[in-house]
Amino acid sequence: MKQLNTDSADFYTELETMLAWESVADDKVQATVKDILNAVRSRGDAAVLEYTNRFDRMQIDDFSALELSQARLETALENIPQQQGRALETAAERLRSYHQHQKMQSWSYTEEDGTLLGQQITALDRVGLYVPGGKATYPSSVLMNAIPAHVAGVDEIIMVVPMPDGEVNELVLAAAAIAGVNRVFTIGGAQAVAALAYGTETVPQVDKIVGPGNIYVAAAKSMVFGRVGIDMIAGPSEILVICDGKTDPDWIAMDLFSQAEHDQDAQSILLSPDADFLQRVKASIDRLLPEMERRKIIEASLNARGVLIEVRDLDEAIEVANYIAPEHLELSVENPQALAENVRHAGAIFMGRYTAEALGDYCAGPNHVLPTSRTARFSSPLGVYDFQKRSSLIMCSAEGASELGKTASVLARGESLTAHARSAEYRIKK
Repeated sequence: MKQLNTDSADFYTELETMLAWESVADDKVQATVKDILNAVRSRGDAAVLEYTNRFDRMQIDDFSALELSQARLETALENIPQQQGRALETAAERLRSYHQHQKMQSWSYTEEDGTLLGQQITALDRVGLYVPGGKATYPSSVLMNAIPAHVAGVDEIIMVVPMPDGEVNELVLAAAAIAGVNRVFTIGGAQAVAALAYGTETVPQVDKIVGPGNIYVAAAKSMVFGRVGIDMIAGPSEILVICDGKTDPDWIAMDLFSQAEHDQDAQSILLSPDADFLQRVKASIDRLLPEMERRKIIEASLNARGVLIEVRDLDEAIEVANYIAPEHLELSVENPQALAENVRHAGAIFMGRYTAEALGDYCAGPNHVLPTSRTARFSSPLGVYDFQKRSSLIMCSAEGASELGKTASVLARGESLTAHARSAEYRIKK
């Protein structure tokens, strides 16, 4: 891992180099995805079936074979080990409870002249949930994306999950049953994104697409944005830990591993004013790494993008953290709530020595779909509000229309929009 010190004159230059990550797909990927989107848009089910057979090594003749029934989802839930079923149910219950607090409510008020102003909240009609498939096991992603949509009141949740070589993950299907997913199609890649965005003879068009995927999925989501909404274009996972030097270094090392094991591009950063503690964490990393199942991925991640940073004090640590705007921020300190008050940019804040980021990935309650690549400066975690829309309410009384019309007339004529002005003027009392 690279070691930096904020006392260095070129600290922020070096830090910027470590933070840099290029998320844009190359020209070849862009061209491939564009061709797939066009094919699905023009040929519907036939194109999706063709790409599914090609990319997922399948031999399916009938598109109906790509849809799983609700009975199939329930069977998966019944057949998984009881311990896993209970864990999914517990996580789902906590997620529902937390996200219930996020629901926006309609509101309005009436002015003295009788004019009513307000805001009406409605849920999206239909959303699409992309879930990685095959040997990958991401039931937590199903829960994190589907449950807030369900809480928001979305009428229909369509899940797509690829089944390469016919492999389907039973935990993912069980999670879909628990989360209230309405329909499941075993398709993936850019062709699944296209099917959700444009609709086919069988796959209904959705209003928004959420969920993680590979570079082809990310490129497809960016291209269909505008036709449908999307959650975000996510980069590699990130964790930033601020520690005062009093937490067990093994705990901190494993917290850093927990994100590094996702991907060799993932980033793990530790900030501490205690130089000796940084070295003890480094020793823990060296000692614990050989026993990790995903050692090679962790090692590649830490070597390429891992950073140990010595800061002057915890206040400066917060300054650096706000600059980085991490996806996950752990405050492993004595008084984390006081420190958290100064955090302005972070996807999720984990407070205290006992609050491992991994808890947030699965069952704490808040959503684990978080802004990455410094986008926490201007964006937020996925939530119920992502599946609700706001409509403004305006109802003028005769008196209100007359008074507002005078102001609107002046402004409209100032913009040379005569029809606007006359439309308002018709309602002005003579």
